[in-house]
Amino acid sequence: MVLFSLLTVSSLLSAALAATRHFDLTINNGVVSPDGFSRLAVLADGKFPGPVFAVNKGDSVIIPTHNQLVNPGMRRSTSIHWHGFFQARTSDMDGPSFVNQCPIPPNTTFTYAFDTAGQTGNFWYHSHLSTQYCDGLRGAFVVYDPQDPLRHLYDVDDASTIITLADWYHNLAPAAQNTFFQTGVVPIPDSGLINGKGRFVGGPLVPYAVVNVVKGKRYRLRVFAIACRPFFTFSVDNHNLTFIEADGIEHDPVTVQNVDVYTAQRVSLILNANQPMGNYWIRAPPTGGSPAGNPNFNPDLTRAILRYRGAPVVEPATNNTPGPKLLDQQMHPIRSEHPGMLGSGPADVAITLNIAQPNPPFFDINGISYISPSVPVLLQLLSGAAQPQDLLPSEQVFILPKNKLIEVSIPGAGAHPFHLHGHAFDVIRPSNDNNINFVNPLRRDVYPINGGNTTFRFFSGNPGAWFLHCHIDWHLEAGLAIVFAEAPADNIAGPQSQITPQDWKDLCPMYDGLAPEFQ
Repeated sequence: MVLFSLLTVSSLLSAALAATRHFDLTINNGVVSPDGFSRLAVLADGKFPGPVFAVNKGDSVIIPTHNQLVNPGMRRSTSIHWHGFFQARTSDMDGPSFVNQCPIPPNTTFTYAFDTAGQTGNFWYHSHLSTQYCDGLRGAFVVYDPQDPLRHLYDVDDASTIITLADWYHNLAPAAQNTFFQTGVVPIPDSGLINGKGRFVGGPLVPYAVVNVVKGKRYRLRVFAIACRPFFTFSVDNHNLTFIEADGIEHDPVTVQNVDVYTAQRVSLILNANQPMGNYWIRAPPTGGSPAGNPNFNPDLTRAILRYRGAPVVEPATNNTPGPKLLDQQMHPIRSEHPGMLGSGPADVAITLNIAQPNPPFFDINGISYISPSVPVLLQLLSGAAQPQDLLPSEQVFILPKNKLIEVSIPGAGAHPFHLHGHAFDVIRPSNDNNINFVNPLRRDVYPINGGNTTFRFFSGNPGAWFLHCHIDWHLEAGLAIVFAEAPADNIAGPQSQITPQDWKDLCPMYDGLAPEFQ
């Protein structure tokens, strides 16, 4: 009873302190050179990575987004996905083009507005129109929790401990995509970046990013994989890392030395600055594509520097010593996240997704390669579509009944990091594991399908149109996706109906009226 009272007071305090945060975001073209090679890119506020959005638990956000894209070599329309936010009643703000909205035309402002609804942790934002975010439109989004139940484990958690991991391409994404479709070879990045800095073979010695620490303090490193293709193995020479969060869900602490972070995943790792004063390599070598396929690419150049206060301003001389890696089976949500809350009973709806590639480079799921519909799926639902035959294209949209336990199984496949919009899911059977865990399975919103019969569960309590797709952007563009149409009738009427502002309704007529080169 006392615990319940304390939790109630904490919730009321968080609600009382909640605010509406206003951000202004301009999407434009500009020249950047994160690895020393100058190229035009699609930028957020003229930056790559884009500006960090930081709010507190319970806050809402209003983000007028101004599309000022002009370069004909890249897409000039855009849309932005706020990755990891559940968007209850605001499925129209989720961002994927032709699933939740029509793209924002050039010289147009569209306002994203949504409630973070009690979620906390690490999120991010990126373009969700074709492969546009590979050209640069991506950045971190942090929701801080003043009453974090794991706050006693760290001393420092601020802008200095945000770490982004990215891949970078010297070719523009539309050109790289066309080459991929012609050759079947997935684009290989020219470099890997940590906090927007990196090097390529034969390129200039761009100064590595630096994370500054003070001996004796504990740091919550918030690590974001804002990549288009690879996964990264993150480590800091001579230091242990204590994992505490996956994709906005806090987990029981596990101390390791290496953590795989797949494209679109986010983790929080506590680093205790308890080593001798000096400089230490932060390493995040990307995996995905052989360096032989791109002579510029050397995974080992994806580095940053951990620098203790008082250490000389020089590059480290430390070595990478192999150590234990975080395993899926070690990841269990903390008590307040209610591990195992979906129970062990049979699922109400069981879905098997069979991935195949009968016509490389294009992918099929259950015999169908995803193609974007001409009318966003959410708009179809709001127009009354409620049965498979009502939806276009019906083969790629799965209707979910409301308030049911949904179980998705994906047998075989390769290293495809699948992301579910609108939900986090419990991975009851991890990749390449025959054991099922209903008691305390890991919970997150991106999980790599690496083999076996990977199985995850979620509850259909959030009406909307929700994408499920591989987050390797080149694979998504090659058809590796489906859409869930969740609780169709509840999107139109009732307490969970969608909030649809006029500027959202105006997007499709404006986009449809554009000349093809602007689409």
